[in-house]
Amino acid sequence: MNRPTNRPTGHDVILALNAGSSSLKFVVFAAQDGDSALAEGLVDRIGSDAASIRLRDGAGADLPVAEGRPADHAAALQLALDSLSAALPDARVVAVGHRVVHGGTTFRGPVIVDEPVMAQIEALRPFAPLHQPHNIAGIRAAMAAFPGVPQIACFDTAFHRTHPWVNDTFALPSSFYDEGVRRYGFHGLSYDYITSELHRIAPLIAAGRVVIAHLGNGASMCAVQNGRSVASTMGFTALDGLPMGTRSGQLDPGVVLYLMDQRGMTTAEVRRLLYEKSGLLGLSGGLSNDMRTLESAATPEAQQAIDYFVFRIQRELGAMAAAMGGIDALVFCGGIGENSRLIRARVCERTEWMGLEIDHGRNDRNETIISSDVSRGHVMVIPTNEGLVIARAARDLLNLGGSTT
Repeated sequence: MNRPTNRPTGHDVILALNAGSSSLKFVVFAAQDGDSALAEGLVDRIGSDAASIRLRDGAGADLPVAEGRPADHAAALQLALDSLSAALPDARVVAVGHRVVHGGTTFRGPVIVDEPVMAQIEALRPFAPLHQPHNIAGIRAAMAAFPGVPQIACFDTAFHRTHPWVNDTFALPSSFYDEGVRRYGFHGLSYDYITSELHRIAPLIAAGRVVIAHLGNGASMCAVQNGRSVASTMGFTALDGLPMGTRSGQLDPGVVLYLMDQRGMTTAEVRRLLYEKSGLLGLSGGLSNDMRTLESAATPEAQQAIDYFVFRIQRELGAMAAAMGGIDALVFCGGIGENSRLIRARVCERTEWMGLEIDHGRNDRNETIISSDVSRGHVMVIPTNEGLVIARAARDLLNLGGSTT
């Protein structure tokens, strides 16, 4: 892929990056318009001998990739660019957009990155120790690969800055709130996309009380009223709320004190336990953090992991509805929410009291609307698209034209 010339052309593209701890997702969109990706891929297991890359075109067909075992995010980005150069030889990158997990209280929307902005993003490392360093590494790698090309930071926390104070604070002395110890909420880019998509396909539903369930290796739920986030299951960190692939989710803070005081565990050991060894992986006896594996397994531990995951979703669904005084629609998204017919059916087994009932045939067919004809509220499945939210933000900030909503 090439750097841009001064004259915009039909070959100008936006590169959207999502840097994880050991992965780099990348999506390419036309710079001026279009919601369909031109190409997308994933560099996985960065830093290991098992590192790999996958690349697909806009229709989902696999494309040839460059060979390499990237040791860090800079090398992973170069591998992605080498692969994209063959797939899109005439493409010129005019902007690079980045998912940044934590924006603190400062960033309420996307921004063009300069050194002062980078300093603020760097200062938020302690608030998101598992994610922020890798987001920063992705930005630095893109700056080096495309000097002079605008870098756009899009924050997962920004969508939730509309929370009322009671859903934004903890019952701690107010000085902690003032220094940033508060509920931030995450997965905001996903919720932003689902909300905009609802406005497009079902404006009456979008204007009501919607609970969005982003269920994947990272999982959370958000209460959205008239398009605005009013509550989220995730709080100070992306560790709170629902159980996830390897993260514990909601936990009595006394457990952490016990682990440190009675078990003698260090901060690093507790962090690793809660972030990397818990959730579905821990509940299944170490079998897997992948819901597909758990659904196909016949072990009691796998079933218990699924049961707990479903129970916590049902419990949080009630809490999200209570925050809005009711519910008009439930929307599933994320890898599990979009693909697991079993989880959706299990979650909706105990939602009739809320006026939600699914049609099992529609659910099995993965239709967009899976609620039954007699359901008072809607149950929907909408695939999320965080990359498109990033591309739209870049178009908007840089006045590139085309759709920005």
